[in-house]
Amino acid sequence: MSNSYSSLCDNFYIDMYINTELDLPTERDTILTFFERVQRQFPSMCCFYRRENNEYCLEEDRNAGQYRWINLEIDRIGSGIVNPSNFEDAYSQDRLVLELAPYMLGVNHLDIDSLDVTFAMDFDYIGSHDEIIAEALFAQSAFSCLLDLPCASPVSFSPAVVVALSDDCRTQARIGVESKTGVVESEKRKYKSDEAISLFFTIRQYPSSTEKFDALKSFERQCRLAEELMAEKIVPNFVQPLTNIIAQKRLT
Repeated sequence: MSNSYSSLCDNFYIDMYINTELDLPTERDTILTFFERVQRQFPSMCCFYRRENNEYCLEEDRNAGQYRWINLEIDRIGSGIVNPSNFEDAYSQDRLVLELAPYMLGVNHLDIDSLDVTFAMDFDYIGSHDEIIAEALFAQSAFSCLLDLPCASPVSFSPAVVVALSDDCRTQARIGVESKTGVVESEKRKYKSDEAISLFFTIRQYPSSTEKFDALKSFERQCRLAEELMAEKIVPNFVQPLTNIIAQKRLT
């Protein structure tokens, strides 16, 4: 399936995170062997570095605008692609990480706290992100009455909601919209040109308490669910209102 979401935003991301109960291994040979195996599958991933907090990353050249990345954090494995041409570009990388994790990093079904599949979008806008979010998502809600107060203006509008999608609450969806506008920027009406409004939609699965967790099987189900809810709920109710308001503001 092709990626049609890139036309709705300035940057589109598909990410996967394996959240672990125990800390990941930090041995030199283990880390390098893991990333070397990934690089054999994706030879263009040539940029390897360690962050100050001892997190390790392998990624493609970011200057290309479209790039892959994989992170090993303290207790989380991250895998993602920025501006993928299609969903399968991202999924094939994530499947490889899920297949390698038990054998090369010692992350088996007992060690997985949760598995996340995230679709994310950035919307470039020079101006108050809080005003955009308030007008797009809160204009018809009970919160809008607070903006009718004298001298009231939206500050720190970054809504986030989590809902359970199963009776046992182990399948969850989280939608969050993040403003990058600070209070000082709002006060001075001087806004950064390199910050974007970000939307994150995550399907999280916690392992069952009654059966062995199959990470690959869960991943496939989470991807299908994320795609369905993005098309049916997130795009019409979150993405389109945001893009419509941004377009209107740019014309004024």
